[in-house]
Amino acid sequence: MRYSTQVKSKSISYLNANAAEMLQMLSEQREPVLITQNGEAKAVLQDVGSYDEMQEALALLKCLAIGDREVEEGQVHPIDEALADLRAEVQDEFKRRS
Repeated sequence: MRYSTQVKSKSISYLNANAAEMLQMLSEQREPVLITQNGEAKAVLQDVGSYDEMQEALALLKCLAIGDREVEEGQVHPIDEALADLRAEVQDEFKRRS
């Protein structure tokens, strides 16, 4: 199912005439609105909080994908080595700041 069939839609004309009301609705309902022009989906409007949450989720998914790829490519290290390297980096950082 396409995303554009799952959300409310409003025309660009409606948005132009009711921008303040639309922003209030977005803030309260925290659900995106599909904006159409001549009956065709053109954009998605959403509140800033939902946008930020979505960006954070995408960043986490990208990190997971990178990790999966590194495992597939054999770019992994035993946990004790990784922790030792991390501890050394932290100690170096503390020494630099002192």
